[in-house]
Amino acid sequence: MTEGGARRLSMAGMSRAEIDKTELKDAALGPGPLRPKDAATLILLDRSGSEIRVLLGRRHMRHAFMPGKFVFPGGRTDPSDARVPFAAPLHPSEEAKLVNSRTSATRARAIAMSAIRETYEEAGILIGKRGSFETAKPDWQGFVENGVCPSLAPLRFIARAITPPGRVRRYDTRFLAAFRDDVALELPEGGPTDELEEIVWLPLAEALEADIPGITRTVLGDLLERLKQDPGLSPGGAVPFYYLRHNRFQRDLI
Repeated sequence: MTEGGARRLSMAGMSRAEIDKTELKDAALGPGPLRPKDAATLILLDRSGSEIRVLLGRRHMRHAFMPGKFVFPGGRTDPSDARVPFAAPLHPSEEAKLVNSRTSATRARAIAMSAIRETYEEAGILIGKRGSFETAKPDWQGFVENGVCPSLAPLRFIARAITPPGRVRRYDTRFLAAFRDDVALELPEGGPTDELEEIVWLPLAEALEADIPGITRTVLGDLLERLKQDPGLSPGGAVPFYYLRHNRFQRDLI
């Protein structure tokens, strides 16, 4: 939020100093990895009512990273997620957006699968199809036990953002979206981890005013504009890509 005024919706064009000031309470500043780690987050949208709502979870205050902030479910990608069976692949147009000179189709699949896994672990929400599912991987046993086979087909690539240098933790995060219609099961007790202490569904306009990280607000603003033109999130839409270059936060389109 600007001092005494409305929150700044987008981080695009901000200088590194402005970003550091904005994220002073959210990110641990200091020497970090030169190469950011792959991560994925899922923006889950509920279109059942008169206005679209989005799922957000509040991080525990005891967390060192962004304590008390509302965030999307998500986390670091495990490369082994690429080897987990799935009911349906990514739409070809979505896979094409995720793949580039440094990201293979296998790596893109791992990124997308990690968004589904993290959403289960943090929110107890399983995206996929009801049916037989088997894997020996421990992190996916919730899907096995509940008879849900994860599906990548509903996922839409919405945005990408690389954490600026000077952070202890740096991520190359792909923001993916799906509709609540594609949820196979919502566990009333939530997920098996304690990452999030509260789960809420907020109208998009209300979510933009919540206590969320700057990049989350930026991506939500982009998503809100896209939904006005494309409420069904058709495959292959333009994907904003945020990264620091020449000490200023850039916004390109993939």
